[in-house]
Amino acid sequence: MRVALATCKQLPEPDFDEAPLLAALRNAGLETKMLAWDDEEARFAEQDLVVVRSTWNYYKDVDAFVAWAAGTAKKTRLLNPGHVIAWNAKKTYLAELEKRGIAIVPTDFVMGGTARRVEDILRERGWDEIVIKPLVSAGSFRTERFSRDSLAAAQTFLDALVADRDAMVQRWMPSVETYGERSLVWIDGEITHAIRKTPRFAGGSEQASEAEVPIADDERAFAERALGPLAGELLYARIDMVRDDAGILRVMELELIEPSLFFKQSEIALSRFVAGIARRLA
Repeated sequence: MRVALATCKQLPEPDFDEAPLLAALRNAGLETKMLAWDDEEARFAEQDLVVVRSTWNYYKDVDAFVAWAAGTAKKTRLLNPGHVIAWNAKKTYLAELEKRGIAIVPTDFVMGGTARRVEDILRERGWDEIVIKPLVSAGSFRTERFSRDSLAAAQTFLDALVADRDAMVQRWMPSVETYGERSLVWIDGEITHAIRKTPRFAGGSEQASEAEVPIADDERAFAERALGPLAGELLYARIDMVRDDAGILRVMELELIEPSLFFKQSEIALSRFVAGIARRLA
C-alpha cells in the first residue's frame, strides 16, 4: 500500500513529526513518501492514501491549496477530507463554531478592503489588549499584539492587512501567560495527549512543553464538543484552547489541516495515527 504525506517544496521551519512518522509507517510495512502539494510533478493520484501534514505555505495561495485538495480527493483518498480542508482554511469557521454554542476567543472579523477603526473595536468590545492577524495564516504570519497605548501602530497594522487580505481582531487572553495555550491532540476518534504552548507572533518560533501535560475533564469534554459532527470524518485534529478571566474554556483554533501533532511527546499518539492509516487502507 502506498501512502503519501503531503508537504510543501520549501518548509518554512522544521517538521519534528516527520521523521518519527515516516519511520513508524515504514515499520508498519507501508510504502511511504513525502510529496509536495505545490509540486506540479508530484503524483498524488498514484497513492492509495494522501495524508496532509506539513503543507505550511498554503496561506500564501489558499485558493490554489483548496483546489489542490479538492482535485486530489477526486483521484484518491485524502485525509483530512477536502471539504474539511476548505472549511478550516479560513478562520471564519470560528464564527460557525460560536453559532453552534462553542465558546471562542472573542473575535471581530474585518474583511479585506473595508475600513475599521481599532479604537472603535476596543470601545465597543471593552477590550484593552488585542491580537491582529490575517484570516488565513500559518506560523503566526503577520500576527501582532497591541494595547490601548499603541492604537496608532495597531491601526497602521490593520490597515496594511486589509489592503490585501481579510483580517481578524481578537481579544488578548491574559491566561496564555499563566495557564498557557493548551493544545489537545485528537487521533482517530480519541484524544491522546495535550501540550502547553506559549504565545507566538510574527517572526517567532513555536515553543511547546517538552512533555505532555495533564488533561482536565472539562478540557477533554470541550475539545470533543468542538469537533462535534466532524469527528467521524477525521484522522487527526488539534484543538487549541485557553481559559478566559472567569476560567471558561474558549477555542483559539481548531486545527484540521496541517497541525503539529507533537509525536515526540506521545508514542501512543504516533502508534494510533499509524494504526488509523493502516485500518483505512485495509
